[in-house]
Amino acid sequence: MIMAMTKKVLDVYKTRLLDKKRTLANAYNKNKTYGRLTEDEGTQDLADKASSAYTKEFLYSLSNTDRAILQQVDEALGRIARGKFGVCSECGDELNKKRLEAVPWAGYCVSCQDKKEKGLL
Repeated sequence: MIMAMTKKVLDVYKTRLLDKKRTLANAYNKNKTYGRLTEDEGTQDLADKASSAYTKEFLYSLSNTDRAILQQVDEALGRIARGKFGVCSECGDELNKKRLEAVPWAGYCVSCQDKKEKGLL
């Protein structure tokens, strides 16, 4: 049986999600700015160019990860608005409280998340 979360508990999660969203947006903007700065550098040394290329690639991959998490945060905020927060999007089971504490944007229980990562969902 799924227990409904109180408004107070939901508000705590909503605040955490909004904070994470703000942090990700700030990190994304910082990475975007840094990426532009490294494009403007007039590096002449081959090692400097390689280092700069590696740094840019790292920043772009980081921002891809950040964008994915940002999307998951937005989806979690939507679940709060629809009254579906804390419930697995696949099987409908209640999410483990420890899982929500660690990853408040989680949309799947551990079992369904594992299946999703293996391409079984």
